[in-house]
Amino acid sequence: MLGRVTELGGEIARDYEAAPLLIAPLKASFVFLADLSRRLPIPHELEFVELAGYGGVRPGGHSGIRLLKDLDLSVADRHVLIVEDVVDTGLTLNYLVKTLTLRRPASLSVATLLDRPYRRLVEDLPVRYVGFTIPDELFIGYGFDLDEQLRNLPDIYYLRPPAA
Repeated sequence: MLGRVTELGGEIARDYEAAPLLIAPLKASFVFLADLSRRLPIPHELEFVELAGYGGVRPGGHSGIRLLKDLDLSVADRHVLIVEDVVDTGLTLNYLVKTLTLRRPASLSVATLLDRPYRRLVEDLPVRYVGFTIPDELFIGYGFDLDEQLRNLPDIYYLRPPAA
């Protein structure tokens, strides 16, 4: 796991001349963000947002998403890198990308630890850095939880469904 995070840090460092602002949606992304930050050999800043989904997908294909915690820093004219735990349907990430784009960053990209591109409902997301492409299974540990538990496990584990 940390080997791949180190590789991502190197890829990101090669692509940014100015110090990027790394923005992580809470809560699952915090472990990946912490490790990525420690392995990113260029100056950067960290920021957090918290989003919550509600009511599934509404008519017109829009998801019900609300912002629970907004940024403390401005993104205007900054190079922004959203650091995601997993990109799945893309609905929540799309909401965040659109919200941040309205604030006029110099650039906006996404780094995700886990990716499920085959589940995408939104196609034009700026996902630039991918740790691992994974199957459609439930994972725990390394920030991923099951009912707010098991985030503290040091690696990612596949959670097997109970035998039928």
